[in-house]
Amino acid sequence: MEVQTFDDVFDALSDTPAEAANMKARADLLSALVERVASWGLPQEAAAKRLGITRPRLNDLMRGKISKFSLDALVNLATAAGLVLEIRVTAAA
Repeated sequence: MEVQTFDDVFDALSDTPAEAANMKARADLLSALVERVASWGLPQEAAAKRLGITRPRLNDLMRGKISKFSLDALVNLATAAGLVLEIRVTAAA
């Protein structure tokens, strides 16, 4: 049995490097959003309204259900939450 090692969990879970990069970006955005929304100290209904989504959708976000959010959706939510996104691109090692 051959043992494989990976740089991170997303590389292990993904079939391609592109899929892993997408998952990493989504995870980073989701984490920032959860932190931001929690900092508001609002009830979920009010926080959802602030983001322009339903309360069940906010609940999915706060529970970390990453599979329910596309990268585009998370970018839109981050903007609605008042977060500024910066994209850094580097050559692969």
